[in-house]
Amino acid sequence: MIAGFVKMHGCGNDFVVLDARAVPLGITPARAAALADRRLGIGCDQLIIIEPAPEGSNADAFMRIRNPDGAEAGACGNATRCVVERLAAETGRRHQVIRTVAGNLPADVLDDGRVTVDMGPARLDWTDVPLARRMDTLHLDLALGTVADPAACSMGNPHATFFVDDAEALPIDTLGPALEQDKLFPERANIGFAQVLAPERIRLRVWERGAGLTLACGSGACAALVNAHRRGLVGRRATVVVDGGALEVEWRADGHVLMTGPVATAFTGSVDLAAYPP
Repeated sequence: MIAGFVKMHGCGNDFVVLDARAVPLGITPARAAALADRRLGIGCDQLIIIEPAPEGSNADAFMRIRNPDGAEAGACGNATRCVVERLAAETGRRHQVIRTVAGNLPADVLDDGRVTVDMGPARLDWTDVPLARRMDTLHLDLALGTVADPAACSMGNPHATFFVDDAEALPIDTLGPALEQDKLFPERANIGFAQVLAPERIRLRVWERGAGLTLACGSGACAALVNAHRRGLVGRRATVVVDGGALEVEWRADGHVLMTGPVATAFTGSVDLAAYPP
């Protein structure tokens, strides 16, 4: 089967977006991993499949997220913004609701072309993250090398945020894989390394589970803001500076987290799915 795709990114967090609303594409975990391969496939941080919205969901479409290892992810803020931009251009409606396995994500295209996504409420209980055992999510009993004492929350997927003095100096390629797979995280975790630069500015680098170090992680930026505010380090709004740009994050009083950032289309193409593993 020949399928069209769009290569998009949000602050460098890049995606291959496939549209399966009309015809199922048969994207298995193995096929997703092959398509995401940067040498043998198209290459991306996540493969995104737009599917029909579930009946009764009040959503405009369902977004399925596959990491480069083929595993399914629960939420991705940057990918949501990319899909919203596509659907808004298609329908002429700036407001879109995207369904994920983590629930509905309402979003709006702003006048300047950026997209704001309501990522839903931050979930703070140890069972929400989830953790392997009861623990205060504001101070996890976890350390490796020079980093220790992270805070954790769920943004539809598990996040642990370490607060560090210099996010640039850390050996994230070494720390990330070990922390992602620590036995404290039964579903693995996204590991953020956050440096608070000012009460409204955070420098963040994220090792994403199943993807590695990416140029941006939208849900990781949301988790960093939430965890930093819980620690009393920043207010309820901040600019989160990632390797690929900047995201604006707000943790509203009702518990919902809003994330705003740019969207870009790199190129479009087509792919013969039959050439990849079933």
